[in-house]
Amino acid sequence: MAGFVEKMFGLDGKIAVVTGGGGHVCGEMARGLGQAGCTVAVLDLRLEKAEAVAGQITELSGCKAIGLAVDMAQKDQIQKTCDQVVGELGPIDIVVNGAGINSPVPYFDITKDDWDAVFDSQMTSTFLGCQVFGKHLVERRSGSIINISSASAGPPLSKAFAYSAAKAGIKNLTQNLGREWATSGVRVNAIRPGFFPTEWNRKNFITPEREAAILGHTPMERYGDVAELVGALIWLASDASSFVTGAEIAVDGGYSCMTV
Repeated sequence: MAGFVEKMFGLDGKIAVVTGGGGHVCGEMARGLGQAGCTVAVLDLRLEKAEAVAGQITELSGCKAIGLAVDMAQKDQIQKTCDQVVGELGPIDIVVNGAGINSPVPYFDITKDDWDAVFDSQMTSTFLGCQVFGKHLVERRSGSIINISSASAGPPLSKAFAYSAAKAGIKNLTQNLGREWATSGVRVNAIRPGFFPTEWNRKNFITPEREAAILGHTPMERYGDVAELVGALIWLASDASSFVTGAEIAVDGGYSCMTV
């Protein structure tokens, strides 16, 4: 049985790139890929965060990992980073696009700079990540891209106007590229997390009243633990999901299926 599962889900020797890899969600995804046997390039705007996660991967799994600083809203930086990863680690097999920020600014107070900052970090970074790393994969005719959607991708989440709009765009782009590259050997899917709050979320978004509303709309009546995202990630990265593309996989404790 172990051999069968390993053949289905095994990632030993794969090269993975994780953008936003110094953060709460994608840091755990990067560590999970390392523990599954991948060599991992951890990309983040903050070099110290990327290098810290890369060090954790090596300590946990013994797999090679590197941390690199890159602004995912700048195509020239992404291309340079892609070339560096391929040169140092080898051809890329898996790409996780998870860079991004949020903003709690009330709608009438959102400036264009606020809006652009969220969209650049979320939508533009995913668009460019798919364009640069996706071209590498399509040319190789092999690979899996996993974008990070959100429970706010539709219907939108209150108080998160730019974030919700950007996540809806990521979902749409994922479906579009899943269709576009379906015969190229490259699959494009998204994970749709529910609520996995960071300290920043708790400080800026989650009042006691809002927490009651969130948990009341989540059938499991709790927040997720970021480790609970790794199973879906491994499945989408592996050959076990070889006929899955253009999909958005909810990992949300039932949030997306809840009504009254």
